[in-house]
Amino acid sequence: YFKRIGFHGSYDKRDLAALKLIHRQHIMSIPFENLSIHCGEKIIMDLEVIFNKVVRGTRGGWCFENNYLFSWVLRQMGYDTTTLGSRVFNTSINEFESQEVHLINKVIIDGNAYIADVSFGLSGQIREPLELISGKEQPQEGGVFRFICRDNLWMLEKTGRRTAVSNPEFAKSSLVNRKETLLIHCFTLEPREPDHFFQVNNDLQTDPTSLFTNKSICSLQT
Repeated sequence: YFKRIGFHGSYDKRDLAALKLIHRQHIMSIPFENLSIHCGEKIIMDLEVIFNKVVRGTRGGWCFENNYLFSWVLRQMGYDTTTLGSRVFNTSINEFESQEVHLINKVIIDGNAYIADVSFGLSGQIREPLELISGKEQPQEGGVFRFICRDNLWMLEKTGRRTAVSNPEFAKSSLVNRKETLLIHCFTLEPREPDHFFQVNNDLQTDPTSLFTNKSICSLQT
């Protein structure tokens, strides 16, 4: 795995610097992608299957593969890691999904909690783990991220750069994003076991109305 992501640091460090480096190397080496669905391949939440696909086969994967693999790596290194489930914000209905369709990891370092997520993909992808503090602005290359906690529900939002449109005829197009601050997903701190995601992992790759069955996605951070 370390060879796959180009990590050459110390294997026995369990500090924040090492976590940030591994997190960044992962998202810049392993794509967020759902191409298996469109190639007739079944996506299985089994660590050996995922390892063979992503590491030995130099492929990518979606959150149930990448973040599950990443949680295993962190545990092997000795990090205090807990798997969580989150509900992604659906912009078409302007509401969070009713199901936990996204897998993330909480990591405790020196008494502080961080959220590690190496597989959200596209413009919502965080480059490094985010400290789990409500209201704190955490700038990264992709924008300014912040958690907002209300009634034990943690929401992640991102403020991106203002869209610059040089063509005046295109300025009023519906394709231009005018909303700078966007909700990404929400979660509680209730621990989840891998089998919690088995059904939704299957549903998202078989439901004809799923985004992932309708679109081929491959996203790598640069």
